[in-house]
Amino acid sequence: MKTSDFYYDLPQELIAQTPIEPRDHSRMMILHKDSEVIEHGHFYDLIDRLNEGDCLIVNDSRVIPARIYGYKEDTGAKIEFLLLRQLDGCRWETLVKPGRKAKVGARFIFGDGILEATVEEITDDGNRIVDLKSEEIIYATLDKIGQMPLPPYITEKLTDQERYQTVYSHELGSAAAPTAGLHFTTDLMDRIRAKGVNIGYVTLHVGLGTFRPVKVDDVTKHKMHSEHYEIPPETAELINKTKAAGKRVIAVGTTSCRTLESVAAERGRIEACDGFTDIFIYPGFEFKVLDGLITNFHLPESTLIMLVSAFYGYKKTMKAYEIAVKEKYRFFSFGDCMLII
Repeated sequence: MKTSDFYYDLPQELIAQTPIEPRDHSRMMILHKDSEVIEHGHFYDLIDRLNEGDCLIVNDSRVIPARIYGYKEDTGAKIEFLLLRQLDGCRWETLVKPGRKAKVGARFIFGDGILEATVEEITDDGNRIVDLKSEEIIYATLDKIGQMPLPPYITEKLTDQERYQTVYSHELGSAAAPTAGLHFTTDLMDRIRAKGVNIGYVTLHVGLGTFRPVKVDDVTKHKMHSEHYEIPPETAELINKTKAAGKRVIAVGTTSCRTLESVAAERGRIEACDGFTDIFIYPGFEFKVLDGLITNFHLPESTLIMLVSAFYGYKKTMKAYEIAVKEKYRFFSFGDCMLII
């Protein structure tokens, strides 16, 4: 397949700039895998689409305020860092703007000196490996001086940082939110559990590689960036029990999906484990775990719309997006969502 096969025309005004309040009042398109039926509702209707014994798998990764602004120590030139992932100790892989000022050995100051950074190396794709020195734990420092790394298509200022976090976020480490989970409220989750639907947690720290444009014509030539994941024992047990009972495993978001299918592809089943995945899911992929998927509406020609097409079917997916545009759904991170079951 060609990357251009996944293009669709999206009016600028349909790109959501601010989140809906309350969270669960976003619109939801309901798609049925085994038919052409498309329904329209709201996220709070999700509970009516779930059955006792089903399980939802959510990504509990928490976004760090990873965008920081500072200056070069020797010249005072302004600089912007976006921390992508922690490698070990004080070493981070970082996107730097403007990159020409960040040569190996360059030193930068942030937050009136409470954070310093030294460039150690430049990666093949132009990112910087930097050594960060903070007066306290790095995450506490970032809470003081960092900003949420909102995608570039969101131009409105975020007044409440927590609106770019899921209500169940726990494990610090993502450079972007697992946005399908932004629609949940704690009340809705409580009511889902009360219905006998189980909720399991995985962690996949979202890097920007998931969102990088596909620059090759042949989809199969694209290489995904590696991201760290973890499946705890209780989640692995829950998934295996759910499948054995003939009930559905529904992933909340493409990150949860990629975590589960990566482990199943590598190990043949779901087991408690952690590691790194660069799995790329596109049409032709054989799903081993998923019975359902909750996901937002994604950018044209992105790896995310390719994943949805693999699960729901290419032609049906592109038709659904055509309908979403016609019905004026809100798109991308703060937008509406679809439930595929």
